[in-house]
Amino acid sequence: MRILSLGAGVQSSTIALMMANGEIPPADRAIFADTHAEPAEVYRHLDRLLPRLPFPTDVVSAGDLGAEILAATAGAGRNDARPPFYVKNPNGSRGILRRQCTGDYKIDVIRKRVRELLGVERGRRVPADVMVTQVIGISLDEAGRMKVSQDKWQTNEYPLVDRRISRWECERWLAKNWCERFGYPMPPKSACVFCPYRRNVEWRRLRDEAPEDFQRAVDIDRAIRSPGYGRLVGECYVHDSMVPLELVDLSTAAENGQPNLWDDECDGMCGV
Repeated sequence: MRILSLGAGVQSSTIALMMANGEIPPADRAIFADTHAEPAEVYRHLDRLLPRLPFPTDVVSAGDLGAEILAATAGAGRNDARPPFYVKNPNGSRGILRRQCTGDYKIDVIRKRVRELLGVERGRRVPADVMVTQVIGISLDEAGRMKVSQDKWQTNEYPLVDRRISRWECERWLAKNWCERFGYPMPPKSACVFCPYRRNVEWRRLRDEAPEDFQRAVDIDRAIRSPGYGRLVGECYVHDSMVPLELVDLSTAAENGQPNLWDDECDGMCGV
């Protein structure tokens, strides 16, 4: 069985459409793990993308991550369903929470669905003669994120790295084969609206282009400073400045009167 892990961002969308074009061996199906916390544009993109694919896509979910976080701040729900929020400790030092959201809301639910497709119940071993190939959308500039599968019955494949395709080259390919061909916008970045790994350029775009999504992030940011969240003694923030998100200075260098030699922050290969 050949499975595409579909995040609906630039890289996995490129792979899916390359499969549709016959440029990459096709998947038997794709799996999209839904946290219910992606920007609205990701879901709009997914609605446009799926009918173009020659294989089915399963949408699976471990629940609403944002709702779980809000429940935890009120003393209910899971206290371990945490993104890697930044922590300001009482002594002034800073820390960061362990990232558990990707494993719980992405990796584990995809693994569970694959086992269901194989007909292997929880707690039972996958037969030794079964091998699943999981196709993952990591581009050449992110090659450091490549990992060997922890499951003996599964192997990970990284076709963008194998073909030495960077994120920038994915965008070039999509501009021709997606935007020009079908008249659709470039796929958005796939990440929860309150993901603390967002850079300022991404926070600005969310604020300016998707104010409702930005407000959701602000609401989460305010809530995680509740004393009951995560049984922590420090204060949590979604922004690495450890300032309330609505108060963070997201202005550009040019807006602050400084010369801007690069027009904008790098959207290419750095720090993704």
